[in-house]
Amino acid sequence: MANPGQPTISLGATGDAVRRLERALRRTPDLGLTVDGVFGAQVEAAVKLFQQGAGLVIDGIVGPLTWAALPDGGPMPTLQVGSTGAVVTRLQTLLTNGAAGQWITTPQGIDGNFGPHTKACVEAFQAWGGITVDGIVGDQTWSVSLHAASATLETAVGLGFVIS
Repeated sequence: MANPGQPTISLGATGDAVRRLERALRRTPDLGLTVDGVFGAQVEAAVKLFQQGAGLVIDGIVGPLTWAALPDGGPMPTLQVGSTGAVVTRLQTLLTNGAAGQWITTPQGIDGNFGPHTKACVEAFQAWGGITVDGIVGDQTWSVSLHAASATLETAVGLGFVIS
């Protein structure tokens, strides 16, 4: 199961379970959702639409059956200066390939090490995406739309890096 042990949640809920739900719904994909941990009217509408498409009872309540039908809502890793590995390599590749005519700045190499050049590139990407510029790749940055084929940074880098 992609979302084991999650509580039943509905309109008015807040916290980590709601963030997991929002990430899962974004992966259906519903790119209009913001991952903010607040189960409001927009999340409820997205849940009902998902339930309808999945052949579930359309009640806007996320219980065991809805959780089981959703994709994994676990977070992508938070990346920042000092992070290393395959996910950083994939991030650097995507940021390098998309820089021309978009956010302009590149990580100046694809080496799997999140250093100052990668941070500067992430900051340029964040400014391009219209989000808070902090050089840290977290939920908000992973959710930036790439304006191509319903892709976000997280789907383009690869959901194989989700932390379950």
